[in-house]
Amino acid sequence: MNLPNKLTFTRIAIVPFFILSVELGGFGWSIVALILFIAASLTDFFDGRIARRTNTITSLGIFLDPLADKLLVSSAFILFVQFDQLGIPAWMVIAIIAREFLITGFRTLAVSKNVIIPADKSGKFKTTSQIVVIIIILLIMIVREGFYKFTGAVMQVYDLGTYETLSFFFDKAPFWAVLIVVLLTLYSGANYLLKHKNLLKE
Repeated sequence: MNLPNKLTFTRIAIVPFFILSVELGGFGWSIVALILFIAASLTDFFDGRIARRTNTITSLGIFLDPLADKLLVSSAFILFVQFDQLGIPAWMVIAIIAREFLITGFRTLAVSKNVIIPADKSGKFKTTSQIVVIIIILLIMIVREGFYKFTGAVMQVYDLGTYETLSFFFDKAPFWAVLIVVLLTLYSGANYLLKHKNLLKE
């Protein structure tokens, strides 16, 4: 097995440990979750570049790379919904995941017609935005847990006095950040469909 595929398998292997870390929660485990997510994201950054540079692009890699991305990103957003303090509604996560299913099915249709749909700029920007927002939310979770750990107070608007502005940001930032991701994700999906709409014709 070549190095890019090993990196992709590593990303997939990290996912259950990332999920476990988020579920365990608390200040320490939230830091572990962030480290694991960043490590997995770095494998995504390097595997494709190494494959292109060394001319080791394989059918297995083409199949596994987007699968690994979807597993990592989808698991993170699904996990975030359970935390009420983040204020991320389920419909946002459903929209993100539905887009991934739709485009995966569209790519399968394209392959059946001997057409390969490469990732375009909107797709790459979508993936980058998802990763950045997930890292931001994990950092917010760490700050919240750290604030509680070291002060014994829960970070909430109206309860922190001098921390009210900071608390307001942490209460609202996850919702708006994920909303932006949803819009970019839907735009990317629509862009793929419009660019290759001829595939929908018999």
